[in-house]
Amino acid sequence: MMTEQDKKEYHESPKRKTALKDYRNIGIMAHIDAGKTTLSERILFYTGVNYKVGEVHEGGATMDWMEQERERGITITSAATTCYWKNHRINLIDTPGHVDFTAEVERSLRVLDGAVAVFCSVGKVQPQSETVWRQAQKYHVPVIAMVNKMDRTGADYDGVVREIRTKLGACPVPLMLPIGKEADFKGVIDVLEGKAVYFDEASNGVKMTETDVPEEHKARWEEAYKYMVECLAEVDDEIMEIYLNEEMPDHDQIKSALRRATLGCKIVPVCCGTAFKNKGIQKLLDAVVDYLPSPVDIWDIKGTDPVSGAPLTRHVGDMQPFSALVFKIMTDPYVGKLYYFRVYSGIASQGMSVLNPRTGKRERLGRLLQMHANQRVEQEEIFSGDIAAAVGLKNVTTGDTICLEDSPIVLESMSFPEPVISIAVEPKSSGDRDKLAKGLIALAEEDPTFQVRSDEETGQTIISGMGELHLEIILDRLVREFKVEANTGAPQVAYREALCGSAESNMKFVRQSGGRGQYGHCIINLIPLERGAGIVIENKVVGGNIPKEYIKPIEAGIREAAASGVLAGYSVIDFKVEIVDGSYHPVDSSEMAFKIAGSMAFKDAARKAGIMLLEPIMKVELTTPDENMGDLIGDITSRRGTIVEINAGENSFTRVNANVPLSELFGYATAIRSLSRGRATYSMEPAHFERVPKQVQDKILEKK
Repeated sequence: MMTEQDKKEYHESPKRKTALKDYRNIGIMAHIDAGKTTLSERILFYTGVNYKVGEVHEGGATMDWMEQERERGITITSAATTCYWKNHRINLIDTPGHVDFTAEVERSLRVLDGAVAVFCSVGKVQPQSETVWRQAQKYHVPVIAMVNKMDRTGADYDGVVREIRTKLGACPVPLMLPIGKEADFKGVIDVLEGKAVYFDEASNGVKMTETDVPEEHKARWEEAYKYMVECLAEVDDEIMEIYLNEEMPDHDQIKSALRRATLGCKIVPVCCGTAFKNKGIQKLLDAVVDYLPSPVDIWDIKGTDPVSGAPLTRHVGDMQPFSALVFKIMTDPYVGKLYYFRVYSGIASQGMSVLNPRTGKRERLGRLLQMHANQRVEQEEIFSGDIAAAVGLKNVTTGDTICLEDSPIVLESMSFPEPVISIAVEPKSSGDRDKLAKGLIALAEEDPTFQVRSDEETGQTIISGMGELHLEIILDRLVREFKVEANTGAPQVAYREALCGSAESNMKFVRQSGGRGQYGHCIINLIPLERGAGIVIENKVVGGNIPKEYIKPIEAGIREAAASGVLAGYSVIDFKVEIVDGSYHPVDSSEMAFKIAGSMAFKDAARKAGIMLLEPIMKVELTTPDENMGDLIGDITSRRGTIVEINAGENSFTRVNANVPLSELFGYATAIRSLSRGRATYSMEPAHFERVPKQVQDKILEKK
């Protein structure tokens, strides 16, 4: 929160239409099919941006503007828009729920100040709910929970609140209680205000009626009010003091404490409603305005000096030096590449010269566009706290900072998961080769989890992504946007290689061919690390046996050798290399010689230590009718899967959690449809890597 001193330093441009304290940069995040896009559509309707309600199932949702989204009824790319509620400007990003598009959620959360996590009242906390929750925690984004679909059969508001506490480890505080449930869901009780709110169906919920809490709900409301105060007393000193004096805090004290605790990520306010039936959305918007942060609340913007790496701090405000983070790149058929960015400090203006600290080069901001899904409104200036898109940048990628040349800073970037599935692609006709390459490069620039490489041995173009759907969408976009069709090979799993033990290697690279030769010599220790530890290279050379300028080439050789693999061409992960000794020749030694020596030493040590293959394991959650459970569990077991948990649900449905190797999951959607006659549903997300069984490893090596 701002201090009095901060307020003195804080200045806004007179051209600004909305005060910065009245901004809310929020994202809508959730598991697939929890109702995020429907909720976003209702927000646009109630805030007056849309005059009619867009429906996802009819392909009319504003925020799902891509053809592929409308056909499949899912969100693929995060869409940004702006709306107004009670004199507050809400910059809204609707993110995808499917795990294949997790990068869209990651980069959106990095530039947002707050988020609304949507939970299905029937499905409760699902696997992808946990993933997006972890992403929000990583960037310290305060969250409001919205329990949606309260009109559905099997709706369980208390069950969702309970799972937010047990599965997500959060402290949920209901701001609303449902009046009725399933088909009888009529409205909500506002716990803080002590009012029952009913929504008029004839006006699509625009008209609301407030009454006193009905007698039959009074005990429940009083209990929820008391629970709210108790939760706040645990995390807020002011409420704790009042509570210890055996007094009850007043309305304004509770409201202020709710805001402080939400901003500190100590509690999660919980709302409820049904977006599809137009109930509860205005109350959610009130909660967004009341409890989620404005850019001013995130006063300190942390970064580093691009030269020294020393920590730097910027403050929000239009009169501060300009700094912004590019979080997304998109190819627009009409204006070319759009670079989405969030302005953290200062003002961006058309034609302005900015620095990209990563490249050290100047860039020029061309046209500046305010986005509403895929529609554009040109702006002359973009103010602090705003999210917009620029045209005209050249050498800029996702995660780059742009700032003033005389006041450089590097803002915290974002990290993306590694692709887990690969396929070979080739153009259907030789004339399309250049078009295919151009399209793939453009799509790879947009999406950090999509990678393109050429296989040196076969000459094939290999594309890698987060799942079958991800690659299917990529191929669909090639046809529609780049007018090029491609043939595809069988999907390949991105295996990894890991060490079985430790080893030492003493390797010399010596070449003499008349004149100056090549000489590089290094001794290394190779040590396996635990999963997820990455690659660590440590220089332990003493006495100048290897000059410092040759250490970096040795490192580069080790990393290059690890990337190309030792056993089957898959990259080696999770190891530590200690460069312990070596020697050099005053004339013949060179960076190239030491790079080759490092590469040879790594491969030699790896072979001595022994190499095993690792495969990606997926966390699969399956919801199945009870009568099909045996068949589906048998199918998982036949795919080398391990059952982790079985939960008996309601309405004769059971939820099964399992870990299954990705290589066994191709075509799984078709299999479960036939086994359950289309009634079972599943979702999956990457969990971890595990050792491949010997007989499976032998088969993989045979194919290689």
